[in-house]
Formats: sequence, C-alpha cells, structure tokens
Amino acid sequence: MLAFAGNSILCRLALREGTIDPASFTSIRLAAGAITLVLILLVLRRGETVRGNGGWISAAMLFAYAIGFSFAYVSLSAGAGALILFGSVQATMIVSGLWSGDRPGPGEWLGWGVALIGLAWLLLPGAQAPPLSGALLMTAAGAAWGFYSIRGRRESDALGATASNFLSSLVFVALLSALTIKSLDVSSAGVMLAIASGALTSGIGYVIWYAALEYLSAMQAALVQLSVPAIASAGGTLFLAEPLTVRLVAASALVLGGISLALSRKPATG
Repeated sequence: MLAFAGNSILCRLALREGTIDPASFTSIRLAAGAITLVLILLVLRRGETVRGNGGWISAAMLFAYAIGFSFAYVSLSAGAGALILFGSVQATMIVSGLWSGDRPGPGEWLGWGVALIGLAWLLLPGAQAPPLSGALLMTAAGAAWGFYSIRGRRESDALGATASNFLSSLVFVALLSALTIKSLDVSSAGVMLAIASGALTSGIGYVIWYAALEYLSAMQAALVQLSVPAIASAGGTLFLAEPLTVRLVAASALVLGGISLALSRKPATG
C-alpha cells in the first residue's frame, strides 16, 4: 500500500510542477517498469524468458489504469485522487466477488457501507469537492485497476505475470506516444519522477501486490487498498504542501473505519 500511495505522490508532484505532460509520464512509467522487471527476471531466473503469464487483457487494463491515473492527477490532490481511485477499485472488486460467489457477512456489509458513505461525502458538490473531470477519469482508472487485480488473483507467478503485463503494455505506449508526440513536454526532473514511479512504486510494488493477492479474497483485497488514501493524504501534506481539508480528513476516517470494521469480521459462508 505504501507503493500505491507513492505513485500518487510522485505523479502529482511531476504534474503539479509542470515538469512533464501526463501522456509522457505514463509512457515513461510503464517503460521503466517493464525494464526493471525484465532485469529482475534476468538476475533471479538466469535469463528465463517471460512466457505463459499475464495476457493482453491484463496489459490493456494496466495501461487504461495508468493513463487515466496520470490525466486525473492534473487537477486532483494526492489524497483526493487516491480516495476516488480506490473507492472505484473497491466497488469493482466487490461486485466481481459477489458475482463469483463471495458471500460477505453482516460486518463486512456494514464496513463497506461506512466506507462508501465516506467516499460519497468527499464527492458531494461543494467548495471542497474535487473537479468533476478529474474525478471521472480517476473513477475509470480505478475500475481498470480493479479488473487488473481480479485477473491477478489467478496468477501463480507474480513476477512473471507482472513482467509480461508491463512488456505487453508497451504496445499501447507506442500508440500513445505516436498520438501525443506533438504535445511532448518533458524535463529531466519529470523523467526522473516517472522512472521512479515505474521502476519502484509500480514495477516492484505490483509484484508484491500480485503475490499478496493469492492470500486475499476479492472483498479483502478491495478493502485493504482503501488504506492508500490516508497514506497518500499524509504524503501529500508532507511532500507537496497540500492542505488537509476537513472534508478529506473526515471522509478518510470513515473509509478507514469501514475497512477496519469489515476486516474484523469473518465472511459468511455459502
């Protein structure tokens, strides 16, 4: 979850300062992640090729998440963006879990409800509400990440699958670069932030996440990720000097309280 929050902070820092455009940040981030994961495979598996893991659908979901994430953070704060992102992730994964047969108990339902009330409060129109365009983009990014995580639960090889997905996503990166080359706007600082996001908080972070998914239900995986907004909010205050509004603090408290309540109860069987 620290890696996920780190992505929000790095992306917001790069885009807020105008050191790079959103499309270039996305392209460099995914390329850096792919290179890092291939190098790790070469070292750990002595040159074993990447095969039999991941897939084009997962790669497309990874790219859809990354591009929506970057463009949304043009207008969103680190904390608000993370809260919207993982609220959308939660909804996507919980609906999928219900569809596949997960049966939450009363405590989980109550926790989910409390968390969603917190998210809804953040998004209600008002002086402190985030911009609608950024919120919609981040909601779409969250849905894509939710589906990516759902597919990751089927993978037995977290490193191989993540490397394969990042490598396949480079096809979409090439198309994006071709479409946005005329609006290219990068600096050395922006490139370094994108590389850090891709290599560290994305590439390595996603391998850890894929490995953890093996031990979590869809409901648990969705709820655990809602700890990210609180971490991102704290990071935004410390590193980006972003204000902690009353609405964001209260919404985060409700979301985290809902998580704690849901995870403290055993799911119903059936």
